[in-house]
Amino acid sequence: MKALGRWILWLLLAGVALQLFFLLRIALMLVVDPQSTAFMRSEAWRIAQSSLTGDTRWTWSARWVDYEQISPHLKRAVMASEDDGFATHGGVDWGAIEAAWSRNEKRQAQVQKKAEQIERRLGHKPEAAEAALKALRPARIIGGSTISQQLAKNLLLSGERTLLRKGQELVLTLMLEALLSKQRILEIYLNSVEWGEGVFGAEAAAQRYFNKPAAKLAPAEAARLAVMLPSPKFFEKRPGSAYLSRRTATIVARMSAVTLP
Repeated sequence: MKALGRWILWLLLAGVALQLFFLLRIALMLVVDPQSTAFMRSEAWRIAQSSLTGDTRWTWSARWVDYEQISPHLKRAVMASEDDGFATHGGVDWGAIEAAWSRNEKRQAQVQKKAEQIERRLGHKPEAAEAALKALRPARIIGGSTISQQLAKNLLLSGERTLLRKGQELVLTLMLEALLSKQRILEIYLNSVEWGEGVFGAEAAAQRYFNKPAAKLAPAEAARLAVMLPSPKFFEKRPGSAYLSRRTATIVARMSAVTLP
């Protein structure tokens, strides 16, 4: 029992030490611009490995620009698309999370219903039923993460999806909100978010898609970039997507109602 108690104590001390490390890292961001995130480094490693095997070519573009050098249109567009309550919430939008859970449950129920219909219709043909079930797309799970939560995840955490990692994300989000201003959080987010294969940050995205600096983005251009954010690699390959055009028009219409922090 004493040995078990010592192990538990060591685990608790290690947990506290890890939180202090994260707290110091975030505090440092008050005065130092983070030039990379955990997600950026993992992507750089993945792209490098892929280029060595010949599957893809090495491509990387990321350059930090200050808050004032990012178009207000892009700031408003990203907030309108990703987190319209960013300027007022405390880091977590519980209403958005609850709504996302509700939508996910409905989507999963729809997929389950389709699976049951396939089984009833093709129950006498096991091979055909199995093929149809494999072709059935799983429910697309959407989150209710705020900009602060997304930044916390990308800055310091791995990509694994576990309850423990989600809890750590929440702790980091509260640290970000406690130590950094909303402007600083948005500045770091816009300089580190992914906008395509090896494309990170507003400046790289503006140059990649519109051949201009981030400061010069027009409202429609900014909205188009904002719409790409949930699935940047998908939309990078589908610039003519009808959804992308429709959603861009929606975000442009919402941007005027957004108040910047």
